[in-house]
Amino acid sequence: MSRRSTYTLCGLALAAGIVIGTAIDSSRISSRVAAETPAPVPGAAGRWSPEEVDDDPLFAASRRLARIAELTTPSVVHIQSSRTGPDRARHEETGSGVLVSHPQSSGVYVVTNRHVVLNAELSAISIQLHDGRVVQPSQVRSDKATDLAVLKIDAPGARTATWGDSDELRIGHLVLAMGSPFGLSQSVTLGIISAQGRRSLKLGPGSEVLNQNFLQTDAAINPGNSGGPLIDLRGHVVGINTAIASNSGGNDGIGFSIPSNLARRVVGELLEVGMVQRAYLGVKLDPDFTVIVARRLTLDRVRGARVVEVYANTPASRANLKYDDVILSFDGIDVLDENHLINLVSLTTVDRAAKVVILRDGRKLTLDVQLGDRADLERRAQTP
Repeated sequence: MSRRSTYTLCGLALAAGIVIGTAIDSSRISSRVAAETPAPVPGAAGRWSPEEVDDDPLFAASRRLARIAELTTPSVVHIQSSRTGPDRARHEETGSGVLVSHPQSSGVYVVTNRHVVLNAELSAISIQLHDGRVVQPSQVRSDKATDLAVLKIDAPGARTATWGDSDELRIGHLVLAMGSPFGLSQSVTLGIISAQGRRSLKLGPGSEVLNQNFLQTDAAINPGNSGGPLIDLRGHVVGINTAIASNSGGNDGIGFSIPSNLARRVVGELLEVGMVQRAYLGVKLDPDFTVIVARRLTLDRVRGARVVEVYANTPASRANLKYDDVILSFDGIDVLDENHLINLVSLTTVDRAAKVVILRDGRKLTLDVQLGDRADLERRAQTP
């Protein structure tokens, strides 16, 4: 996305005021000023001593953040790509990425968002490393259901990042967002995890993101940050920055990142198999499961995923799932809503058996479901 940025100096101008009046008792003013003047900063000559700085928690936290940025910034890259659109015009895209390694594949890889490099030829993708080198990928593999892509590059000596465990994150944890907002590479912003499990986001026209389970953060994420890493206080990658909610086109304090555990699994399958294998049940779920319907089904509130259709010759039909069944739990995990269930199923290993707890006619039942391969379902759907 080609864009021109406007920069505004944010200063505070103070007007000098002149007060003219009668004679003033200077002694009273002197005593009042002395009483209101704050005490000098500890240390000799009103300055912090080195010992006081070393012992102060705020300074220690600041040094910790600076150290994290110093160690992780070399693994963050700036990406530029171009492609020819349906209108035959040339479209430019800028984004970010993070360097990773993979235990079962040699070399260095860049993880980024699929939309950053979508439909671009290898020769039209430029990756700028922290040390100034500009390289082009020799291979690109992507997954539209998560908007992730992994690019293989030749970059001897490049420093790779370490994956973190996104399941350990809690709301309120501090995180750093890194990348190239508005093309300004090597930028770092600070915020917290604002929410977890964000789903059903409208990510723009033509979006094909199926697996939505975003982390929400108020760390500043802007156009150009797409594909950059979200870093925890251990210096580990806990998310891949993907989207923002904005009325202005810039940061409004609501950004979304793909959890690292999801990203890591997708990257691993893209490198090992060449594609992401996803399981499926074979049901249609109610996207408008209301309190009224929940009460009719003897639930005290809306929870789980309600089945409104069971497709023939699918894992669901073979497991005897029925209309109006409410799936409460999948493989030991409580189901929050239909999108949560879609995520849980599609990210489960193909052809394995899963225990599904359902509510039927006011009673809980446990069914064993042998999951199928979503690719088979899609091929069957495309067959005349």
